[in-house]
Formats: sequence, C-alpha cells, structure tokens
Amino acid sequence: MRTRTLRSLVYFAAGLGLIVALFAAAEFFDAALRSVCSVNSFFSCTLVDQSAYTTTLGIPDYLWGIGGFVLILIAAGFAEQKRRDLKRATFLLAATSAGVVLSLYLLYVELALIHGLCPVCAADYLLCGVAWAGSLEIFLRVRRKLRVEAMEEREREPDQETDVTD
Repeated sequence: MRTRTLRSLVYFAAGLGLIVALFAAAEFFDAALRSVCSVNSFFSCTLVDQSAYTTTLGIPDYLWGIGGFVLILIAAGFAEQKRRDLKRATFLLAATSAGVVLSLYLLYVELALIHGLCPVCAADYLLCGVAWAGSLEIFLRVRRKLRVEAMEEREREPDQETDVTD
C-alpha cells in the first residue's frame, strides 16, 4: 500500500470517526436517536447511555471521541506537511495510540461493567483502530527511510580516520 493511501486511510477513519462521535453526542441528548442503534438487550446504545458509566475523568465519553478524532485529524495534517519528519509521525502515532488505549478501556467498561455494547461506540473504537494501524505504518516507513538515508550518507563520507605511521 502506498504511503499516500495510508494517509488517506487515516484521514478517512478519523473523519468518519468524528461524524460517528458527533452522532453519539446527539443521541446522548435525544432519546429518539438512541432507539436507532438499540438492536437488542446487549447491542444497545440506550443501555450504555443510561448507565452510570458515561464519563471518564469527569468528561462525557462522547467528548473524548470528538476531541480525540479532531486531534488525530490535526496530527495527520501536521505529519503530512513534513512527510519525512519523524517527530510529526511520532505525534500522529501517539495521538492514535492514546485513542486506542481509551477505546480499549471504554470497551472494557461496556462489556464488563455495563454488560452491553453500544454499536455506535463500537464503530468509533474500530475506526480509531484503523487510524492507529495506518499511523503505525506511516511511522515505520518514515523511520525506515530516515535510517536508509543516514546509512547512505555515512557511506558517501570519506574516511575520517588518518593513518599515522612512524
């Protein structure tokens, strides 16, 4: 897969994730929207939204999603501006990794504590994972290119050692 395609994948996953997170925010406030994604007693947005576990560190979970996907989109934009900058690729990877960690925590809360799964939330968890996979590959490619360039540069340099004979 081309690096350009990977960047597009990250943008697509983060953009769609943002839309889904905005829908999650809307359904939190509008009970009629919850019924759209309440399939049964286990796959139920209503079950999750009405539980006591809808905030993390005092912040509503939908805001974590909105803010997280905005951060990923910003990090992807920075990484694209200077494509060979390892720091920017690392920032993108860190943003998506933080999203994956939070997604895994929220998935644990839903499955182990609430005993249900919000399909909208699960879609966001999956989209965050896709963005992470793309950003990981981008990071690895940037690092690999920089290592190859550094090795080639060293090979082009004349020997710095001086031969001292008496």
